[in-house]
Amino acid sequence: MDASQLALVFPGQGSQKVGMLAELGESYKLVKDTFAEASEALSYDMWDLIQNGDQQSLNLTETTQPVLLTASVAVWRLWCEQGGLRPSLLAGHSLGEFSALVCAGALEFSDAVRLVRARGQYMQTAVPVGEGAMAAVLGVDDAKIIQICAEAAIKGGVVEAVNFNSPGQVVIAGQVAAVDVAIEMLKAAGAKRAMPLPVSAPFHTSLMKPAGDKLAVALADIVVNAPSIPVVHNVHGKTESDPVVIKSLLVEQIFSAVKWVDCVETMVAAGISNTIECGPGKVLSGLNKRINKSLSCNNIDSPASLADALEATK
Repeated sequence: MDASQLALVFPGQGSQKVGMLAELGESYKLVKDTFAEASEALSYDMWDLIQNGDQQSLNLTETTQPVLLTASVAVWRLWCEQGGLRPSLLAGHSLGEFSALVCAGALEFSDAVRLVRARGQYMQTAVPVGEGAMAAVLGVDDAKIIQICAEAAIKGGVVEAVNFNSPGQVVIAGQVAAVDVAIEMLKAAGAKRAMPLPVSAPFHTSLMKPAGDKLAVALADIVVNAPSIPVVHNVHGKTESDPVVIKSLLVEQIFSAVKWVDCVETMVAAGISNTIECGPGKVLSGLNKRINKSLSCNNIDSPASLADALEATK
């Protein structure tokens, strides 16, 4: 395969689970070494948490974010160590964008681990627990969802379309009452499903602006370099080489919609025919295939899937 056809993608929150990467960690020292490096930055044993902890602890946003970033970076390092093809583009979903920037050499790993833990704390405290909600909507086109959210907001408060994950799959979020109103309106408009998600805050809404302000302060002290591999950003679905602009996009991303469909369409337009998902689960692989059926999608979270991905990109 030609390197220009390959993109590596990095998952966001929701892909974490107890026991993730266990086989990879037993088979490849580099995986545990990467987790040890992150554990040193955060002063707790991250590998022990993901192998022996409980799902509830793992699902705390301030824990989930560094854990998933570390898992993705470990898989990326393993891919490189095993002689995997260097991709021509990288992208990540929400938190995964930080993983992509680490792998592109734009962010130092230890800086990013601390940064995303803080990001998780900022996002969790921006809206008190119980006041925000998110819901997945299936079977309604994007424009109609945006329109219904605007109408529901008049009745119930803030509700916005926040994740454009694939055609016919959009996540909305906002204040509980407004999300409830929007769910009923979407069902009336013919949604196949409109169901609340088990999350603790309305991520990627304008309610997250205070978290963005805090992240901007934290980012001021972080060195960001021009990426050695272009990264497609969630906010606008384009690549960016200017470190100052990358910082501003990371801040904006917290309170802006994740335009994953745009990200994937940008990659396909650039000639990408294969994507490899680095980290636990196959969420992005499933979305990518729905966005463009011509894409060949692999994921890496075990020795077997690593071998498959290496073979698929020869």
